[in-house]
Amino acid sequence: MGRIQIEASAVIDAPPEAAYAIVADYRTGHPAIVPKENFRDLAVEEGGYGAGTVIRARVRVGADERTVRHRVTEPEPGRVLIETDLDADSATTFTFTPLDDDRRVRVRIATEMAASPGIRGVVERLFAPPMLRRIYRKELRQLAAVAQTARVV
Repeated sequence: MGRIQIEASAVIDAPPEAAYAIVADYRTGHPAIVPKENFRDLAVEEGGYGAGTVIRARVRVGADERTVRHRVTEPEPGRVLIETDLDADSATTFTFTPLDDDRRVRVRIATEMAASPGIRGVVERLFAPPMLRRIYRKELRQLAAVAQTARVV
């Protein structure tokens, strides 16, 4: 079957704790950074901030759309946040690495998922990485914009 790994990263001009707080806030912050054309009907089922949060959303990647449910964990609060798919063998990790005496942060979004067997798996390995990387890059740009707006306020 095999595994598929996808990642993207960017340096955000904001303190690490500010960027982390936006991503960990599944009621306001996170919905503001996910691309609307790819994430629809994002809803919090449990919690709402960081560890213990359970979210549901309709996710569209290419022509494929499905409903996902993720549980959030924080193995390193303030530095690493993981969304684990409750219905599939997939997890997305957000890693925050402080830079320049905590004035900026490198944010990495990385997903590891099981590839389907057969031809579907071959297609997934070819098309999922570039499509998800584009989505993650847009999410990182939106995170940078939200972080800048938060700094101005």
